[in-house]
Amino acid sequence: MDVNATCSNKDEAIDTLVSLMAKQGNLNDQDVYKQGIYAREELSTTGIGEGIAIPHAQSEAVNAPGLAAMVVQDGVDYQSLDNQPEKLFFMIAVPKTGGNEHLQILAMLSKMLMDTDFKDSLINAQSVEEFMDLINQKEAAQKAKEEEKEEAQKEFTGTYRLLAVTACPTGIAHTYMAAEALEEKAKQMGITIKVETDGSGGTKNAPTAKEIEECESIIVAADKNVEMARFNGKPVIQVKVADGINKAEELINEALSGNAPIYHADHISTTVESENDESVGRQIYKHLMNGVSHMLPFVIGVISNPLGYLFALAIGSVVGMFGLALLKKPLK
Repeated sequence: MDVNATCSNKDEAIDTLVSLMAKQGNLNDQDVYKQGIYAREELSTTGIGEGIAIPHAQSEAVNAPGLAAMVVQDGVDYQSLDNQPEKLFFMIAVPKTGGNEHLQILAMLSKMLMDTDFKDSLINAQSVEEFMDLINQKEAAQKAKEEEKEEAQKEFTGTYRLLAVTACPTGIAHTYMAAEALEEKAKQMGITIKVETDGSGGTKNAPTAKEIEECESIIVAADKNVEMARFNGKPVIQVKVADGINKAEELINEALSGNAPIYHADHISTTVESENDESVGRQIYKHLMNGVSHMLPFVIGVISNPLGYLFALAIGSVVGMFGLALLKKPLK
Protein backbone atom coordinates (compact mmCIF):
# COMPACT_ATOMS: atom_id res chain seq x y z
CA MET A 1 0.00 0.00 0.00
CA ASP A 2 1.30 3.44 -0.93
CA VAL A 3 -0.68 6.59 -0.09
CA ASN A 4 1.86 8.91 -1.75
CA ALA A 5 2.67 7.18 -5.03
CA THR A 6 4.04 9.02 -8.05
CA CYS A 7 3.07 7.76 -11.51
CA SER A 8 2.94 9.66 -14.80
CA ASN A 9 0.93 7.21 -16.92
CA LYS A 10 -1.11 3.98 -16.91
CA ASP A 11 1.89 1.68 -17.45
CA GLU A 12 3.73 3.19 -14.48
CA ALA A 13 0.62 2.86 -12.33
CA ILE A 14 0.32 -0.84 -13.19
CA ASP A 15 4.05 -1.40 -12.59
CA THR A 16 3.83 0.23 -9.16
CA LEU A 17 0.78 -1.76 -8.15
CA VAL A 18 2.28 -5.05 -9.33
CA SER A 19 5.44 -4.28 -7.33
CA LEU A 20 3.31 -3.61 -4.23
CA MET A 21 1.52 -6.91 -4.81
CA ALA A 22 4.82 -8.78 -5.22
CA LYS A 23 6.11 -7.42 -1.89
CA GLN A 24 3.33 -9.33 -0.14
CA GLY A 25 4.76 -12.60 -1.45
CA ASN A 26 1.47 -13.33 -3.25
CA LEU A 27 3.05 -13.83 -6.69
CA ASN A 28 5.25 -16.61 -8.01
CA ASP A 29 5.75 -14.95 -11.38
CA GLN A 30 5.43 -11.17 -11.51
CA ASP A 31 5.63 -10.94 -15.33
CA VAL A 32 2.90 -13.54 -15.92
CA TYR A 33 0.62 -11.81 -13.44
CA LYS A 34 1.21 -8.49 -15.19
CA GLN A 35 0.28 -10.13 -18.50
CA GLY A 36 -3.02 -11.06 -16.88
CA ILE A 37 -3.59 -7.47 -15.82
CA TYR A 38 -3.02 -6.19 -19.36
CA ALA A 39 -5.20 -8.93 -20.84
CA ARG A 40 -8.03 -7.75 -18.61
CA GLU A 41 -7.46 -4.15 -19.70
CA GLU A 42 -7.83 -5.31 -23.31
CA LEU A 43 -11.43 -6.31 -22.56
CA SER A 44 -12.28 -2.87 -21.19
CA THR A 45 -10.54 -0.37 -18.97
CA THR A 46 -10.73 -0.99 -15.23
CA GLY A 47 -10.61 2.77 -14.73
CA ILE A 48 -14.24 2.91 -13.62
CA GLY A 49 -14.37 6.70 -13.35
CA GLU A 50 -14.91 9.10 -10.45
CA GLY A 51 -11.15 8.95 -9.83
CA ILE A 52 -11.07 5.18 -9.22
CA ALA A 53 -9.33 2.27 -10.98
CA ILE A 54 -9.56 -1.42 -9.99
CA PRO A 55 -7.19 -3.51 -12.17
CA HIS A 56 -7.42 -7.24 -11.46
CA ALA A 57 -6.40 -10.68 -12.71
CA GLN A 58 -6.94 -14.33 -11.87
CA SER A 59 -3.78 -16.26 -12.67
CA GLU A 60 -1.67 -19.32 -11.88
CA ALA A 61 1.06 -16.76 -11.07
CA VAL A 62 -0.85 -15.92 -7.86
CA ASN A 63 -0.12 -17.97 -4.74
CA ALA A 64 -2.82 -16.46 -2.52
CA PRO A 65 -5.47 -13.75 -2.91
CA GLY A 66 -4.04 -10.27 -2.46
CA LEU A 67 -5.03 -6.62 -2.58
CA ALA A 68 -2.66 -3.73 -3.32
CA ALA A 69 -3.71 -0.11 -3.05
CA MET A 70 -2.24 3.28 -3.81
CA VAL A 71 -3.12 6.95 -3.99
CA VAL A 72 -1.71 9.29 -6.65
CA GLN A 73 -2.61 12.80 -5.55
CA ASP A 74 -1.88 14.39 -8.95
CA GLY A 75 -3.93 11.77 -10.79
CA VAL A 76 -3.05 9.46 -13.68
CA ASP A 77 -4.47 9.24 -17.19
CA TYR A 78 -5.71 5.66 -16.93
CA GLN A 79 -7.98 5.79 -20.01
CA SER A 80 -10.92 5.69 -17.65
CA LEU A 81 -14.56 5.43 -18.67
CA ASP A 82 -15.19 9.10 -17.86
CA ASN A 83 -11.86 10.25 -19.40
CA GLN A 84 -10.83 11.83 -16.09
CA PRO A 85 -7.59 11.17 -14.16
CA GLU A 86 -7.64 8.39 -11.57
CA LYS A 87 -6.30 8.98 -8.07
CA LEU A 88 -7.39 5.93 -6.09
CA PHE A 89 -6.19 2.47 -7.16
CA PHE A 90 -6.94 -1.04 -5.96
CA MET A 91 -5.29 -4.07 -7.60
CA ILE A 92 -6.70 -7.54 -6.95
CA ALA A 93 -4.86 -10.83 -7.43
CA VAL A 94 -6.62 -14.19 -7.24
CA PRO A 95 -5.22 -17.71 -7.82
CA LYS A 96 -6.35 -19.53 -10.94
CA THR A 97 -8.28 -21.91 -8.70
CA GLY A 98 -9.79 -19.04 -6.74
CA GLY A 99 -13.23 -19.28 -8.34
CA ASN A 100 -15.17 -16.02 -8.27
CA GLU A 101 -13.44 -14.64 -5.19
CA HIS A 102 -12.09 -11.62 -7.08
CA LEU A 103 -15.57 -10.85 -8.38
CA GLN A 104 -16.93 -10.84 -4.83
CA ILE A 105 -14.13 -8.50 -3.73
CA LEU A 106 -14.79 -6.23 -6.71
CA ALA A 107 -18.51 -6.12 -5.97
CA MET A 108 -17.88 -5.16 -2.34
CA LEU A 109 -15.30 -2.51 -3.29
CA SER A 110 -17.57 -1.01 -5.93
CA LYS A 111 -20.42 -0.59 -3.49
CA MET A 112 -18.17 0.89 -0.81
CA LEU A 113 -16.67 3.39 -3.23
CA MET A 114 -20.09 4.78 -4.17
CA ASP A 115 -19.83 6.71 -0.91
CA THR A 116 -18.12 9.90 -2.08
CA ASP A 117 -17.08 10.90 1.44
CA PHE A 118 -15.42 7.52 1.95
CA LYS A 119 -13.61 7.74 -1.40
CA ASP A 120 -12.36 11.24 -0.63
CA SER A 121 -11.22 10.21 2.83
CA LEU A 122 -9.10 7.43 1.30
CA ILE A 123 -7.53 9.84 -1.19
CA ASN A 124 -6.71 12.24 1.64
CA ALA A 125 -5.39 9.61 4.07
CA GLN A 126 -2.08 10.72 5.56
CA SER A 127 -0.74 7.25 6.35
CA VAL A 128 -1.14 3.58 5.50
CA GLU A 129 -2.54 3.01 8.99
CA GLU A 130 -5.25 5.64 8.48
CA PHE A 131 -6.06 4.20 5.04
CA MET A 132 -6.44 0.68 6.49
CA ASP A 133 -8.60 1.89 9.37
CA LEU A 134 -10.95 3.59 6.93
CA ILE A 135 -11.19 0.43 4.80
CA ASN A 136 -11.87 -1.83 7.79
CA GLN A 137 -14.54 0.46 9.21
CA LYS A 138 -16.31 0.84 5.87
CA GLU A 139 -16.13 -2.88 5.08
CA ALA A 140 -17.73 -3.76 8.41
CA ALA A 141 -20.45 -1.16 7.84
CA GLN A 142 -21.06 -2.39 4.27
CA LYS A 143 -21.37 -6.03 5.37
CA ALA A 144 -23.82 -5.05 8.08
CA LYS A 145 -25.77 -3.04 5.53
CA GLU A 146 -25.91 -5.99 3.11
CA GLU A 147 -27.10 -8.34 5.85
CA GLU A 148 -29.74 -5.83 6.92
CA LYS A 149 -30.94 -5.48 3.33
CA GLU A 150 -31.20 -9.26 2.90
CA GLU A 151 -33.18 -9.61 6.11
CA ALA A 152 -35.48 -6.74 5.14
CA GLN A 153 -36.21 -8.35 1.78
CA LYS A 154 -36.97 -11.69 3.41
CA GLU A 155 -39.44 -10.03 5.77
CA PHE A 156 -40.93 -7.65 3.19
CA THR A 157 -44.54 -8.55 2.44
CA GLY A 158 -45.60 -5.43 0.57
CA THR A 159 -45.25 -4.36 -3.04
CA TYR A 160 -42.15 -2.88 -4.61
CA ARG A 161 -43.07 0.31 -6.43
CA LEU A 162 -39.97 0.00 -8.57
CA LEU A 163 -37.88 -2.83 -9.94
CA ALA A 164 -34.51 -2.35 -11.62
CA VAL A 165 -31.86 -4.34 -13.44
CA THR A 166 -28.24 -3.25 -13.69
CA ALA A 167 -25.66 -4.83 -15.98
CA CYS A 168 -22.38 -3.85 -17.64
CA PRO A 169 -20.35 -5.78 -20.26
CA THR A 170 -17.99 -7.35 -17.73
CA GLY A 171 -20.62 -7.54 -15.01
CA ILE A 172 -18.38 -6.12 -12.31
CA ALA A 173 -17.89 -2.56 -11.07
CA HIS A 174 -20.60 -0.56 -12.85
CA THR A 175 -23.21 -3.27 -12.33
CA TYR A 176 -22.94 -2.95 -8.56
CA MET A 177 -22.30 0.80 -8.47
CA ALA A 178 -25.54 1.42 -10.39
CA ALA A 179 -27.45 -0.92 -8.08
CA GLU A 180 -26.07 0.85 -5.02
CA ALA A 181 -26.92 4.29 -6.42
CA LEU A 182 -30.52 3.34 -7.26
CA GLU A 183 -31.09 1.64 -3.91
CA GLU A 184 -29.67 4.53 -1.90
CA LYS A 185 -31.57 7.20 -3.82
CA ALA A 186 -34.86 5.27 -3.60
CA LYS A 187 -34.35 4.89 0.15
CA GLN A 188 -33.81 8.64 0.50
CA MET A 189 -36.98 9.27 -1.49
CA GLY A 190 -39.05 6.80 0.53
CA ILE A 191 -39.66 4.54 -2.46
CA THR A 192 -39.54 0.76 -2.28
CA ILE A 193 -37.23 -0.80 -4.88
CA LYS A 194 -35.66 -4.17 -5.67
CA VAL A 195 -32.58 -4.22 -7.91
CA GLU A 196 -31.37 -7.24 -9.84
CA THR A 197 -27.63 -7.35 -10.62
CA ASP A 198 -26.65 -9.21 -13.77
CA GLY A 199 -22.97 -9.72 -12.97
CA SER A 200 -20.15 -12.07 -13.89
CA GLY A 201 -20.91 -14.06 -10.75
CA GLY A 202 -24.45 -14.67 -12.02
CA THR A 203 -27.82 -12.99 -11.65
CA LYS A 204 -28.63 -11.95 -8.09
CA ASN A 205 -31.79 -10.61 -6.48
CA ALA A 206 -34.02 -11.33 -9.49
CA PRO A 207 -37.66 -10.26 -9.07
CA THR A 208 -40.43 -12.83 -9.04
CA ALA A 209 -43.25 -12.89 -11.57
CA LYS A 210 -45.57 -11.60 -8.85
CA GLU A 211 -43.24 -8.69 -8.03
CA ILE A 212 -43.04 -7.77 -11.72
CA GLU A 213 -46.81 -7.88 -12.05
CA GLU A 214 -47.40 -5.69 -9.00
CA CYS A 215 -44.69 -3.04 -9.49
CA GLU A 216 -45.46 0.35 -11.01
CA SER A 217 -42.46 0.59 -13.31
CA ILE A 218 -39.06 -0.89 -14.15
CA ILE A 219 -35.63 0.66 -14.76
CA VAL A 220 -33.13 -1.27 -16.87
CA ALA A 221 -29.67 0.31 -16.69
CA ALA A 222 -27.61 -1.97 -18.92
CA ASP A 223 -24.95 -1.98 -21.62
CA LYS A 224 -25.49 -5.64 -22.42
CA ASN A 225 -28.49 -7.78 -23.25
CA VAL A 226 -30.62 -8.79 -20.29
CA GLU A 227 -33.77 -10.90 -20.10
CA MET A 228 -36.52 -8.52 -21.17
CA ALA A 229 -39.50 -10.69 -22.19
CA ARG A 230 -40.58 -10.98 -18.55
CA PHE A 231 -41.32 -7.22 -18.56
CA ASN A 232 -43.79 -7.41 -21.46
CA GLY A 233 -46.61 -4.92 -20.99
CA LYS A 234 -44.94 -3.02 -18.13
CA PRO A 235 -43.68 0.58 -18.16
CA VAL A 236 -39.92 0.26 -18.67
CA ILE A 237 -37.18 2.86 -18.86
CA GLN A 238 -34.00 1.56 -20.52
CA VAL A 239 -30.73 3.48 -20.26
CA LYS A 240 -26.98 3.07 -20.12
CA VAL A 241 -25.58 1.57 -16.93
CA ALA A 242 -23.67 4.83 -16.30
CA ASP A 243 -27.01 6.65 -16.02
CA GLY A 244 -27.94 4.31 -13.21
CA ILE A 245 -24.89 5.59 -11.34
CA ASN A 246 -25.05 9.27 -12.21
CA LYS A 247 -28.77 9.92 -12.74
CA ALA A 248 -30.49 7.70 -10.17
CA GLU A 249 -32.95 10.33 -8.90
CA GLU A 250 -33.83 11.45 -12.43
CA LEU A 251 -34.50 7.85 -13.49
CA ILE A 252 -36.66 7.12 -10.46
CA ASN A 253 -38.76 10.24 -11.04
CA GLU A 254 -39.14 9.44 -14.73
CA ALA A 255 -40.10 5.83 -14.02
CA LEU A 256 -42.85 6.91 -11.63
CA SER A 257 -44.07 9.85 -13.72
CA GLY A 258 -46.62 7.78 -15.59
CA ASN A 259 -44.89 8.57 -18.88
CA ALA A 260 -42.54 5.59 -19.09
CA PRO A 261 -43.00 3.71 -22.38
CA ILE A 262 -44.68 0.32 -22.29
CA TYR A 263 -42.28 -2.45 -23.18
CA HIS A 264 -43.36 -4.96 -25.83
CA ALA A 265 -41.46 -8.23 -25.91
CA ASP A 266 -41.36 -8.36 -29.71
CA HIS A 267 -39.37 -5.09 -29.79
CA ILE A 268 -35.81 -5.69 -31.01
CA SER A 269 -34.31 -2.93 -28.87
CA THR A 270 -32.96 -3.61 -25.38
CA THR A 271 -31.71 -0.10 -24.69
CA VAL A 272 -33.87 2.98 -25.17
CA GLU A 273 -32.05 6.32 -25.36
CA SER A 274 -33.62 9.76 -24.98
CA GLU A 275 -35.44 9.43 -28.31
CA ASN A 276 -36.78 5.99 -27.27
CA ASP A 277 -34.80 4.48 -30.11
CA GLU A 278 -31.26 3.25 -30.69
CA SER A 279 -28.99 3.12 -33.68
CA VAL A 280 -28.00 -0.08 -35.45
CA GLY A 281 -24.44 0.68 -34.35
CA ARG A 282 -25.39 0.67 -30.68
CA GLN A 283 -27.37 -2.55 -31.07
CA ILE A 284 -24.30 -4.20 -32.63
CA TYR A 285 -22.10 -2.76 -29.86
CA LYS A 286 -24.32 -4.27 -27.20
CA HIS A 287 -24.29 -7.68 -28.86
CA LEU A 288 -20.49 -7.49 -29.03
CA MET A 289 -20.29 -6.56 -25.36
CA ASN A 290 -22.72 -9.34 -24.49
CA GLY A 291 -20.29 -11.72 -26.17
CA VAL A 292 -17.39 -10.23 -24.24
CA SER A 293 -19.20 -10.76 -20.94
CA HIS A 294 -19.73 -14.45 -21.76
CA MET A 295 -16.07 -14.79 -22.81
CA LEU A 296 -14.72 -13.18 -19.62
CA PRO A 297 -14.45 -16.35 -17.49
CA PHE A 298 -12.72 -18.11 -20.41
CA VAL A 299 -10.28 -15.27 -21.00
CA ILE A 300 -9.44 -15.07 -17.29
CA GLY A 301 -8.71 -18.77 -17.39
CA VAL A 302 -6.20 -18.56 -20.25
CA ILE A 303 -4.36 -15.30 -19.57
CA SER A 304 -1.79 -16.92 -17.31
CA ASN A 305 -0.64 -19.10 -20.22
CA PRO A 306 1.60 -17.22 -22.72
CA LEU A 307 -0.22 -18.61 -25.77
CA GLY A 308 -3.54 -17.96 -24.06
CA TYR A 309 -2.46 -14.38 -23.39
CA LEU A 310 -1.63 -13.85 -27.09
CA PHE A 311 -4.99 -15.34 -28.02
CA ALA A 312 -6.77 -13.00 -25.61
CA LEU A 313 -4.91 -10.02 -27.07
CA ALA A 314 -5.89 -11.07 -30.59
CA ILE A 315 -9.57 -11.38 -29.64
CA GLY A 316 -9.45 -8.03 -27.85
CA SER A 317 -7.82 -6.35 -30.85
CA VAL A 318 -10.45 -7.65 -33.28
CA VAL A 319 -13.32 -6.53 -31.02
CA GLY A 320 -11.60 -3.20 -30.44
CA MET A 321 -11.05 -2.49 -34.14
CA PHE A 322 -14.65 -3.38 -34.94
CA GLY A 323 -15.86 -1.20 -32.09
CA LEU A 324 -13.77 1.75 -33.29
CA ALA A 325 -15.17 1.36 -36.78
CA LEU A 326 -18.70 1.55 -35.37
CA LEU A 327 -17.84 4.60 -33.31
CA LYS A 328 -16.53 6.66 -36.25
CA LYS A 329 -19.95 8.22 -36.37
CA PRO A 330 -21.82 9.10 -33.14
CA LEU A 331 -24.18 6.49 -31.78
CA LYS A 332 -27.65 7.50 -30.72
